[in-house]
Amino acid sequence: MRREGGALRDGRGYRVFRVVNAAALAAVCLVTLYPFVNLVAKAFSSEGFIAAGEVNLIPRGFNTATFAAVMGDPLFWTNYRNTVVYTVLGTLIAMAITTTYAYAISRSHLKGRSFFIGIAVFTMFFSGGLIPNYVLVANVLGWRNSMWAIVVPGALSVFNLLVMKSFFENFPAELEEAAAIDGLSTYGVFARIVLPLSKAVLATMTLFYAVGLWNSWFSAFLYLDDKELFPVTVYLRNLIAAATGTESVTGGAGGDAVQIGANIQSVTMLLTVLPIICFYPFIQRYFVSGVMLGSVKG
Repeated sequence: MRREGGALRDGRGYRVFRVVNAAALAAVCLVTLYPFVNLVAKAFSSEGFIAAGEVNLIPRGFNTATFAAVMGDPLFWTNYRNTVVYTVLGTLIAMAITTTYAYAISRSHLKGRSFFIGIAVFTMFFSGGLIPNYVLVANVLGWRNSMWAIVVPGALSVFNLLVMKSFFENFPAELEEAAAIDGLSTYGVFARIVLPLSKAVLATMTLFYAVGLWNSWFSAFLYLDDKELFPVTVYLRNLIAAATGTESVTGGAGGDAVQIGANIQSVTMLLTVLPIICFYPFIQRYFVSGVMLGSVKG
């Protein structure tokens, strides 16, 4: 920076830095965007062009047969509805547990605080393993072929818990003290003061949990046998597995054989990621604020 005529002017070095920085960020954006554009192009291309490696950024041999085959199946929409239910319910349960747990262990006067923090951290390094978890969920709790097997076992992420705990620890104590003087209980302070002023961290954690639940398939694959209870990720996983072993799938009321072998992966990936892409812009401003989770909020 330099001063000219009483005003500050950007120096030559800083201007060069801004140009280089803008070019570098633009290049990163293009590199990041390219796989998604390529995915969309393959989803609307015929499998012959995909197999020949001729599809780049523009669809070749425009084809919607795979979309028609997948979306024309009533089971697809049943499984999609299941995914929405599992994601919404699981996120609500996870956020309720995480926020209350994090707020409790963030209070220095809590008796046994170190013990409760230690229990949570312990699970980050040690677990019972797959078989004990399966026995617990399927046999002891009796949640086999139940949505509770999907939304409850992973309801608490210790990483998210510790991030939220750090945020609550930096929350201005004066606000809570003033609310307590006005007669609010601990629960009132938490619900009416702390949570409304924690939108950034709440939006960030909600996004983390929702994306994880939306993309999850292994728990459903492990605990569910009823196709009517599958999330859409398991439906699409089975569709890909079927397409790997055969070159065609029968879809629609007419029973026509629709060739979907080469582009089915692109179609299924696009159908899975599209709702998250549509949902993200609504909480993006809170997510950006969540970068400063450790800052003191006024």
